Amino acid sequence: MQKTKETRAIRYSLDDRIYNCICAVLTIFTVVVIIYPLYFVLIASFSDPNIVNSGKVMLFPEGISFKGYERVFQDARIWRSYLNTIIYTVGGTIFGTICTVMAGYALSRDDLPGTGIIMRPLIFAMYFSGGMIPGYLMIQSYHLLNTRLLMIILGSISVYNIIIVRTFMKNSIPSDLYDAATIDGCGNWKFFIKIVVPLSKPVIAVMVLYIAVMHWNSYFNAMLFLSDTALQPLQVYLRELLMFTTTMTQNTTLLNNPEALQVMQETATQLKYAAIVVSVLPILCVYPIVQKYFVKGVMIGAVKG
Repeated sequence: MQKTKETRAIRYSLDDRIYNCICAVLTIFTVVVIIYPLYFVLIASFSDPNIVNSGKVMLFPEGISFKGYERVFQDARIWRSYLNTIIYTVGGTIFGTICTVMAGYALSRDDLPGTGIIMRPLIFAMYFSGGMIPGYLMIQSYHLLNTRLLMIILGSISVYNIIIVRTFMKNSIPSDLYDAATIDGCGNWKFFIKIVVPLSKPVIAVMVLYIAVMHWNSYFNAMLFLSDTALQPLQVYLRELLMFTTTMTQNTTLLNNPEALQVMQETATQLKYAAIVVSVLPILCVYPIVQKYFVKGVMIGAVKG
């Protein structure tokens, strides 16, 4: 006789069904609100700028044009800014991840003397800072103005991230594992590299994503501490590009020449959307790689302690 498995469907109450429907509607609405602006920027970068400015581009590109991308690929400054951003992001992510994981591991160890004393000033510094002017004077005193090293170091280490790593390691790496490794002759460094790091891949992936996105989107620090345009990142260039149209419309010379003003506005619109698409693509490509670790790493380190 052939055995058949009985499938028992879960029966939800009316309240559960209503709750699930509300959650589904809110989730779909949230996804649309988040995704549509990205989709609009993408289709606008391929559309005729006059149609985009008239508000007729909604779901599909109109008047396909690649002039914006042609100008992006021909602009030497945007590629130089792109290279600077890659250098700051890669260097800052490596530096920040190493320091954050090592600090989180050290603070997760119960045998580290003065852990509670160390955590108090760290938490205080997470909420309160010295301010912009003292920070600028301190950086100036270390002769780090207009240097790539400053952009790599600045903002790479966050107390919030250290707390996430510390909580993850406290909950995931038992002290008995360290005791067993010590009996086998394993020292602190070997235990950290051979055991802690492999077991902490989820939270390390989260830190890589957090720090990389922060560096990729950072522009305020570059505006304050980098006066040399050859060192400025991509986001500073995009900010100048987004402000270009506003500045241009206030130009009295162009106001007296409507045709030239319209051509400049069309060029700025296409270049603006194309540059945004080009700048967002790398992060969108990196996220799927670490996505499988993302939820696990965040949830395990979500309870701060």
